[in-house]
Amino acid sequence: MKTVKGVKKFAKKFLANIDRAEIAKAIGQLETVVHLMKQNRSFRTFVVCPVFDRAEMEKALAFICDKIGASPKVGKYLEYLYEEKALGSLPQIVEIINALYLEMQKRAKAVVTSPLPVAPEYEAELKKALSKVTGRDIDIEFVVDPALLGGVKIRIGSSMYDSSIKGQLGLLRDKFIEG
Repeated sequence: MKTVKGVKKFAKKFLANIDRAEIAKAIGQLETVVHLMKQNRSFRTFVVCPVFDRAEMEKALAFICDKIGASPKVGKYLEYLYEEKALGSLPQIVEIINALYLEMQKRAKAVVTSPLPVAPEYEAELKKALSKVTGRDIDIEFVVDPALLGGVKIRIGSSMYDSSIKGQLGLLRDKFIEG
């Protein structure tokens, strides 16, 4: 999928037009559309295809919104993205919307990648430590990646903390190449 410039602008527009109390629900509805785009190639092609005129696309988007139970504001937002030729970038836009929404709530999302599942007793300690580092409440998503060999990688927004063996070996390799 081609990425559209200015996706942050589209994310901010969404947040500006949705009541604060409804944002979480509206984001969930957009995530449903993103899930459909990722799972169904025909749907993704339909969404990004410039062949349909505005009236046809409005009817199709209204049908989709009705089927997934999306609010009229979400439907209007999807129409706006279609008009701006940015509907194909919805996955990136939703990612930024989520980040901005968490920022509004003084929260952050951490993605913790480890070679094995993290023990439940360690999760609470990790959450507390990450909250201390960021100064925000943390929502943690755990990902298992056996390729790491050992250690963990933690991504919070654009910051990456890599204590994995794979990451350390990569740093060592780079130092050898530099001389």
